[in-house]
Amino acid sequence: MSKAYSMGRVFITGSSDGLGLMAAKKLVANGQTVYLHARNAQRADDARKACPGAADVLLGDLSSIKETKALAESVTKLGPLDCIFHNAGLYLGPYRAQAEGYPSMFAVNVLAPYILTCLIPLPKRLVYTSSDSHWGGSTDLSDFGWRGRGESGFSAGSAYADTKIYNTMFGYAFARRFGPRGTTAHSVDPGWVPTKMGGAAASGDISESERLYVMLAEGAGEAKGKNGCFWENGKKGPAQSKKDACDEGAQEALLKKLEEVTGVKLPE
Repeated sequence: MSKAYSMGRVFITGSSDGLGLMAAKKLVANGQTVYLHARNAQRADDARKACPGAADVLLGDLSSIKETKALAESVTKLGPLDCIFHNAGLYLGPYRAQAEGYPSMFAVNVLAPYILTCLIPLPKRLVYTSSDSHWGGSTDLSDFGWRGRGESGFSAGSAYADTKIYNTMFGYAFARRFGPRGTTAHSVDPGWVPTKMGGAAASGDISESERLYVMLAEGAGEAKGKNGCFWENGKKGPAQSKKDACDEGAQEALLKKLEEVTGVKLPE
């Protein structure tokens, strides 16, 4: 059967449920080879049952730098990939300090996609999940990851917004850095949709979120031939993000800070 897209190999973080799993199922139906990710064995079993066509499920708790590095090794062993979709994320909840003292939300949403991007050989496409919350995020790195404020000063909503502007910055920064090497990068706001994270009251069109995820994973549709774009549920073609996220100086400062925090350097 003739398809408008080519067959490829896709790895999606946070794909044991929600939009990651929905997109995985659609990609499998499209003939793509899809690798799922779950944070523990139980969720991996659930993912296998929910998406039996997936090639495999890789394990790794992204709140742990050590486990994230081990996951990068596991993904690297899969061989060349066409797309890595950084979908995993935490929203709200308490500080939950991980080993290095950062809140788990920050580790999962920011440290993990940075580490995986650095340690896994570059695919053809990188995608980072943002949110409309990024409009409330700050690029000020003076208290990076809210570590200095600790549990008593932690504001989950504001911290989440910061992580999402960082994810948006990843799309721009990595498009600029890796584009000459043949890798495109984008960020995407899937909208407020009725997933476990969004809640039953969410009013967004989840089918449009799925369409965006699949389009970006395959590099098809409006995304074909494009690089360094921000995509938003409800808008055809690239959308406009918060202007601060486009600042190249801020992007470079973020990447330098992440190298200091993780001890992991971006590929040259």
